[in-house]
Amino acid sequence: MTNAADRTARIALVGDRSPDVASHARVPLLLDSLAERDRLVLDAYWIPSEEAAAEDAVSGFDAVWVLPGSPYRSEEGVLAAIRTARVAGIPFLGTCGGFQHALLEYARDVCGLARVAHAENDPDADDFLIEPLACSLVGHEGVVTIEPGSLAQSVIGSERTVERYFCAYGPSRHLDTLRAHGLRFSGYDEDGHVRVVELPGHPFFLASLFQPELSGDGSRPHPMVRALARAAVAHAARREPQPAG
Repeated sequence: MTNAADRTARIALVGDRSPDVASHARVPLLLDSLAERDRLVLDAYWIPSEEAAAEDAVSGFDAVWVLPGSPYRSEEGVLAAIRTARVAGIPFLGTCGGFQHALLEYARDVCGLARVAHAENDPDADDFLIEPLACSLVGHEGVVTIEPGSLAQSVIGSERTVERYFCAYGPSRHLDTLRAHGLRFSGYDEDGHVRVVELPGHPFFLASLFQPELSGDGSRPHPMVRALARAAVAHAARREPQPAG
């Protein structure tokens, strides 16, 4: 019988691929390492934000990773990919811009906050969910405290981690509403600001304002990246018919 670890899972890398974005350049190294070190083989497809708006853009994948690189060329495309992953139970990881847009999608589509905006995308909006950080995290490394019993804690294996950021925007308003509608904020920086979010009841839905893909030199994928790969392989195993025997 085929072992689930030997299956090839399909992962959608959502974002506007650019050689100037460090995270994008790091992804091939991470995929090679996952295959060689962990036998987690991912067949990766880049999906530009404009193409992600199509109804079936990510529906056939085993995982969706919304990568940094905002402002995306199509905000709606990114939100559509996140929505599909959330509703269809497809394993999801959002990092930096992916984290911000995961909150934005949930606020609009689950909480009914249809007018909330990302200040980077719509600087003239009246109601910002994502605002410029008072102290930009560009080039910053900081401690993140992880809530016990959370998905993030089970993935990272610790209640304290030091992570790298490259971000100038973060969540501010309506966090209580997001929490009341089911999101769990499971990681905070030393000032108590939200840095990790997850969705209980979903097979795997995790997002961070920091960039785990930039951890180390790429030869040892961050636990969050490895956990996404495991979730993708498990999703592929459930999707594909098991051989007889």
